[in-house]
Amino acid sequence: MLSIKVVTSAQMRRIEARSEDAGVSTETLMENAGLEVARRVRHHVGHLEGVPILVLVGSGNNGGDGLVVARLLRRWGASVLVYLCRDRRETDSQLARTLDLGVPVVHTSQDEGLTRLSTALESTHVIVDAVLGTGRARPIEGKLKEVFTTLDDVRNRREDLTVLAIDMASGLDADTGVVDPACPRADITVALGYPKTGMFAFPGADAVGRLEVVDIGIPPGLDDDVAVELMTDDWASSLLPDRPSAAHKGSFGRTLVIAGSQGYIGAATLAASAATRAGAGLVTLAIPGSLQTAVAAGVAEPTYMLLPESSPGVVSAQAADTVIETLSSFDALLLGCGIGQAPTTREFVERLLYSGEALPPTVVDADALNILSAGASQGGRWWTRFTGSAILTPHPGEMARLTGGTVSSVEQDRIGTAVDAAESWNKVIALKGAYTVVGSPNGNARLSPFANPGLASAGTGDVLAGTIGGLLSQGLNLEDAAALGVYIHGAAGERVREELGDTGMIASDLLPALPLAIKHLRMGQGVL
Repeated sequence: MLSIKVVTSAQMRRIEARSEDAGVSTETLMENAGLEVARRVRHHVGHLEGVPILVLVGSGNNGGDGLVVARLLRRWGASVLVYLCRDRRETDSQLARTLDLGVPVVHTSQDEGLTRLSTALESTHVIVDAVLGTGRARPIEGKLKEVFTTLDDVRNRREDLTVLAIDMASGLDADTGVVDPACPRADITVALGYPKTGMFAFPGADAVGRLEVVDIGIPPGLDDDVAVELMTDDWASSLLPDRPSAAHKGSFGRTLVIAGSQGYIGAATLAASAATRAGAGLVTLAIPGSLQTAVAAGVAEPTYMLLPESSPGVVSAQAADTVIETLSSFDALLLGCGIGQAPTTREFVERLLYSGEALPPTVVDADALNILSAGASQGGRWWTRFTGSAILTPHPGEMARLTGGTVSSVEQDRIGTAVDAAESWNKVIALKGAYTVVGSPNGNARLSPFANPGLASAGTGDVLAGTIGGLLSQGLNLEDAAALGVYIHGAAGERVREELGDTGMIASDLLPALPLAIKHLRMGQGVL
C-alpha cells in the first residue's frame, strides 16, 4: 500500500453510500469490518480458548461491528460478554444472531449499580470499544458516562488490561481531535477502511494508541476525491532517488545551503550535514566569511562560499549579488537556518528572494521565514514578490506569523492551515510538529505518521531543512521532496528513540540515522 487516504466523517459516509451504490452493502462492510477487528484481537491475544473478552456495544453501526466481533471471537473459543451501553432496534439482526449463538448479553438497564460490568472488568483481558465510533454527536453523559468512568477506574489498577477501539475511541471527534472527558483511551485503534483526520490532531491523537488500518472491502476508486494521505514505508521507498553504480557526485545534485550567523554556527553545520546525509552529491555552504574556521571544524564535507559581512558573523546585503551570480550552478537552494534577523540580513534575504532572478528550487526555513513574515506584518504581500518554486518549513509559531493568525488557530486545524496557505501562496508548506503536514498548491496534503517528543529540541528543524534540500537537488519535485524529507527525518528520529529514548535526543543524533533510515526503506525494512 503506497499511501493511505485520511478522511473526515462526512467523507466516510459518502464513501459508504457510494459503496452501497456499487453493490457492496453496509451489511457486507460490517461483516468484513468485524472479521478484520476479530483477527486483530486474536493477533494481540494469541491463544483465544477461554480468554475473557468484554465487548462494549452502542446503538449504531459501530455497535453492529462489535457484535460481529463478539460472534467470531466466541466461535474461535474466547469467553465473550457483550455489554449493551445503549438500546438497539428490536429488529436488529446482528443482536439476534449474537443471542442465537449463545453469547451472553447484558444491558445497562439490567445492571443495577453496574455490578455486572465491574465484575467483568476485573477478569477480562481485552475490552473492545464498539460504542460510538465516528458517531460522537454530543457530550457523553448519564449511564454511558458511568460505564466509561467505571472502566477508567479499573484500568488505573490493571496494567494488563487492553482497550481496543473499533474505528475510533468513543468520544474522540473524528474530524477535530477534540476528546470528551469521559472518552476511554485506546491502546489499539483499528481504523475501518481509512484513518480519520481527528486521529492526527491533539488531544485526540493521545487517545488512539497504536493505529492499525484494515481493508473492509470498499471498492477501489470511491475515494478519489479525498485529498489527504498518510505517508507509509512503501510510499516513501517508491520515491527514493535511484543510485546507479556508474554515478559520480554530479549525478546526485548540487545543493547550496545559506545558513549560520555569529550566534547560530551549529545551524549551518547541521543543515549542510543533513543535505549530504540525504544523498546530495555536492553541498556548498554559504556563510559569513569570518565563521569558516569555526564551521569547518564541525563539518568537513561541504565546499564553502564565503559571504561578505556587515559585521563579524553577520551577512551583508551585498552578499545577495555574490549568491545570485552562482545560482545557475546549483540544483537546489536552502536559505534561512540560523542566519539571524539583523537589518543587513533582512535586506540580503529580500534582495535574494525578490530579485526576479531564476532561483533553483528553494527551501525557506527559520529566520528567512521570519523575515518574510515581518514583511507581511508591515502590509507587504511577500508571496506576490517571491514567485519562485519553493518549500516553506514553518513550525506553528512561524506559521502563525506568516498567516497573521495565532498558534492556537494553526494547531486547531493544521491540515486546513497548511493547504490554504499552500494554495494562497503557491508554495509547498511543511507545517512541522507531531504528524507534520505537507500541503501543496493543488489542495493535496500528506501527513507524517510520526509524533516523537524527542524531536522537540533545538536544531532538529535544521536537519529537516537540510534533508529536504538534499532530496530536492536529486531531482524530486517540490511536494515529493518535502514529504519524503519529512518521512526520512521522522524515521531517523524513531530509530534514535529506539536506541536512546526520547529524552536527551539531540539534533546531531539524527545525522547518522538518516542514511540508515534510507537504507532500511530501500530494503523494505522501514519503521511502520
